[in-house]
Amino acid sequence: MKTTKSFNYWQWRVIICTMIGYSMFYFVRKNFSFAMPVLGQEYGITDSSFGIILTLVGLIYGVSKFINGFIADRANARWHLAIGLGVCVVVNFIFGWSADLSHLITGKAEGPDFVNTMVAIMAVLLVVNNIFQGAGFAPCNRLLVHWVPPRELATKMCIWNVSHSIGAGIVAVVCGAIIGTIGNWRYTFWIPAAIAFGGVVFVIATLRDTPSSVGLPELPDTKTELDDNDTPAAYRKFVINKVFKNPVVWALALSDMFLYVVRFAVLDWGPKFLQQGESQLSPQLAGWVIAIFEIAGCVGMLSAGWITDHVFKGKGQRLCFFEMILTAVCLLAIHLLPAGTSPVVMLVLLAMAGFLLYGPQALVCVISGKNVTKKAASAAGGFIGLFCYVSVIFTGVGIGFLSDTFGESFWNNLYLIMAGVAVVSGLFMAVLWNIKDDGYVHES
Repeated sequence: MKTTKSFNYWQWRVIICTMIGYSMFYFVRKNFSFAMPVLGQEYGITDSSFGIILTLVGLIYGVSKFINGFIADRANARWHLAIGLGVCVVVNFIFGWSADLSHLITGKAEGPDFVNTMVAIMAVLLVVNNIFQGAGFAPCNRLLVHWVPPRELATKMCIWNVSHSIGAGIVAVVCGAIIGTIGNWRYTFWIPAAIAFGGVVFVIATLRDTPSSVGLPELPDTKTELDDNDTPAAYRKFVINKVFKNPVVWALALSDMFLYVVRFAVLDWGPKFLQQGESQLSPQLAGWVIAIFEIAGCVGMLSAGWITDHVFKGKGQRLCFFEMILTAVCLLAIHLLPAGTSPVVMLVLLAMAGFLLYGPQALVCVISGKNVTKKAASAAGGFIGLFCYVSVIFTGVGIGFLSDTFGESFWNNLYLIMAGVAVVSGLFMAVLWNIKDDGYVHES
């Protein structure tokens, strides 16, 4: 009884502490989107330049998630998380001085040389930032599959996944308020970085690693082939079979890639396109629209986890299929709204899309984690994450180029394009309809 009580305490402590720690990563990653409109107006930086930067850093982040996934399966999650967040905090403080650094290098405060140097500095800083952003999800994923039994993983991992929306939603409001009141883009980096520094201290003080690190037994009924032979060579063979040669992981990776096209189109460009075209929202209101999208996503994640475990009996891929198709319906409805429709209608439909989209986004790593087991869950998450961030080729360079080329007509058709992308994501989930519940070794 004492062991059970202690395990439950530590399980929820790990879930809550990693939620707080991971949400801090969003404070020092998604703030750049809110600086973009002001940087464009103040320095004449084009959407194509922003698109190239977003694509570059997104691909770097995807590679970083891939590498950190393999590191996380063998490292101490507490320090892995804290070091990654700490470096991102430092980089964001430096980012606020990127114009000053450009002035120092070029000796100019304006003109093409000054702007091009500033863009290059921002690109370098964002690359470094996203290299260490990859140390956010991987250690959290490792902890969850070590602390939560497979039969509860969908519910509790979806609770944890709310940290994505908490971080992105709060930073949207904070940065929207900064731009709307202070009007200085530098503070969209300095203020979130100061908050995230508190997150580094919190993670170090409160988080611990696996159950055995606090004197508790490991999860029952989670035996793997590595339990009796966990050598580096055996681990490499295990990962090759469970991740790289696993058709389930490949299908999940492709589905998540298309899902992320929809998600990033809203998160990375939402603050910009909501302030132009037919919307013409203020920076503060645009921030609240993105925040509501994230809040609805929170509710969607929580619902998806419970429904998966209690209605679909752990088969999250089936729920993912239905939710991605319904996401497409919401986006298509937004596209078909007649001119002059109240912004409230668009807001409601966008909130519904967020509710539906974030369920599958949370469940992908639940499905993969159960399938590849706790010994390779972070590696599989990193592999899937690499595919997710291939999506930035479209949402970064693609959208930036199409915006500069077609202008308002492109933005007016963006929801139609995203609806088609959501359908493709759902079809990859349909392929997994009847897969096994998990990949653990069960006694016959």
